[in-house]
Order: sequence, then structure tokens, then C-alpha cells
Amino acid sequence: EVQLQASGGGLVQADGSLRLSCVASGFTFDDYAIAWFRQAPGKEREGVSCIASSDHKTYYRNSAKGRFTISRDDAKNTVYLQMNSLKPGDTAVYYCAAERWLCPSSWSGFDFWGRGTQVTVSS
Repeated sequence: EVQLQASGGGLVQADGSLRLSCVASGFTFDDYAIAWFRQAPGKEREGVSCIASSDHKTYYRNSAKGRFTISRDDAKNTVYLQMNSLKPGDTAVYYCAAERWLCPSSWSGFDFWGRGTQVTVSS
């Protein structure tokens, strides 16, 4: 059974930090790019960051650049999202998703999705 389990969310004050984790199972983790998405109330889901499989190339939406860092530990089947300088606008449910090999430029077509973890940033 394919599983992507996101954790690490919580309530934090503005300018604070959180580290999200996504633990995967049920598929060949090394072969998949892993992305973080988020969805705020009343808004569409949006891609936040992605890390490719073999070369670990990373991608970020503009609002995350310089504040968020994505990384992966293939030995632990885990991807992390370190989020610093958090803003109230970062409040959302954060999801991780898997797509074979590369991070799609369209942020669509992901094969597997996990349940999200809530991130709330207070002002």
C-alpha cells in the first residue's frame, strides 16, 4: 500500500520556523520526485517546493525562495521542508506528493498523495 505521511505542522508565531516531514512507503522512493503543496481555506492548492529523484534538483515557488528548504534522505524514505521566517500567509494544510523521476513544471500529474498537516502562523 502506498503511503505518504506528512507531519510536523503546528501553530507558530510570525517569523518562526517549522520543519515538515514526509515519510513514504509502498513504492520505490528513490525513483520519485517529492513535492510539497499547500491549500489555504478558500484557495486553490498550490505547489510550494519539489525535489527530484536522482539529482535532487530543487524547485520553489517564488514566495518560498529564500525562506523554505526542501531536502530528502533516501535511506529513510523521507523528505523534509524546513520553513523559516514564516508569515501568516503561509497558513495552510501542507501535503506531500510523489511523481516519478522529475518535478513537473506544471505542478500537476502527481501519482501519489498523502494526508496533510496543518500549519498555522499567527501574527
